Amino acid sequence: MKKGLILTLGWVVMTVFLSMPVIAEDLENCITCHRDISPGQVKDWEASLHKENDITCSACHGEKHTGNDDATLAQMPDEAVCAECHEEQFNQFSKGKHNLGWTAMNALPITHVEPDILMEGGRGCGGCHNMGIKSEEQKKEQRAKGYKYQNNSCDECHTRHTFSKKEALNPKACQQCHMGYDHPQWEMWSSSKHGARYSIKKEGDLPEGAAAPSCQDCHMSDGNHENRTAWGFLGVRLPLPEDKQWAADQVTILKALGVLDPETGKPTARLEVVKAADLARLTQEAWQTERDKMIKTCTKCHSESYAREQLGMGDKIMQDADHLMAEAIKVVAGLYRDGIIKKPADYAFAYPDFLFFMQTGGAEGAKNLEVSHIDQVLFEMYMKHRMRTYQAFFHVNPDYAYWYGWAMLTKDLGEIKEMAKTMRAVHVSTKE
Repeated sequence: MKKGLILTLGWVVMTVFLSMPVIAEDLENCITCHRDISPGQVKDWEASLHKENDITCSACHGEKHTGNDDATLAQMPDEAVCAECHEEQFNQFSKGKHNLGWTAMNALPITHVEPDILMEGGRGCGGCHNMGIKSEEQKKEQRAKGYKYQNNSCDECHTRHTFSKKEALNPKACQQCHMGYDHPQWEMWSSSKHGARYSIKKEGDLPEGAAAPSCQDCHMSDGNHENRTAWGFLGVRLPLPEDKQWAADQVTILKALGVLDPETGKPTARLEVVKAADLARLTQEAWQTERDKMIKTCTKCHSESYAREQLGMGDKIMQDADHLMAEAIKVVAGLYRDGIIKKPADYAFAYPDFLFFMQTGGAEGAKNLEVSHIDQVLFEMYMKHRMRTYQAFFHVNPDYAYWYGWAMLTKDLGEIKEMAKTMRAVHVSTKE
């Protein structure tokens, strides 16, 4: 019995020992080739915790690709592969808004008339909205178009092949996507007191224990990958606000988003799209849950009463911005109603449509979609200046909230009214 046990253990040890050179040889083959083909990938992996923990190429890319002639057999890992080791983070991500980036982009009607290379080629909207767990059918469509590398969301923040936690915790990891036209959160945060203190602390001019919150501290608190905001990207919610004027203004905005029928006020099929993409909080409970999470985060540095007051003031500036926005929408809607603006072929209604934007025709697939200039000013008012007004307020940035937001909203409204007046005068003169 003892002799048999010794022989068995010896056989196991010998088997493991004999297999080690094969693993080492396979790894060496990967490194030898890829030092020439993609040296950056090799350097990143060599600097990674994956290397330290013996997570080699085949763990993510499979074992079918062994040489130049079978490169297409290399597995391009998706989130499920990451989940094999990082299950908790995967489950959190699955429930958060980042997972719906791809869904939200493809839900927009404008996506399908924009240049395909911008959408799926890793540039334009597709460069950020690649995030999201894709179905096998979606992956197949991408591969057919040659966009095989757009396969994994995790590497948007933990870029391959280092997949560094420290990198993803740096606010600059958020900058690529959260900046610019409609969501300049990077600019707002980095030039706010929060962002300034973060930079100053990094430079050593604040004590180590001083508060200096980053994007991740507020929006991915304690490393939770399920991130979401109370107001959502579109800045609308259900149920409607209790204030009657604000509720009416939000209804007007929902009509311009195509979520409500402009004539009947009843929900359209787009409401289901908004639900599927989690673009808005659709119950009081859902909204309150996210608001309470943020209050809890704020109270790590501030008193609860102060946090509630500041967030409530953010709601109020949104209410005021919505009133200007609704007034402008009604002005342009009147031009549609009176036949001064013709309905573009792809519009569902003779009414402004914020989900078709910045399109003047000419692109393949968009020849029938020529949006008027006044519509484009109205869209900019909604997607750029309204966004900046309330987003900057919540990010505690006075310059962005006023000069880049509120001041531009009032300018847009004045310009829209003046253009509408001119368009009506021209319309009357041409009829005479």
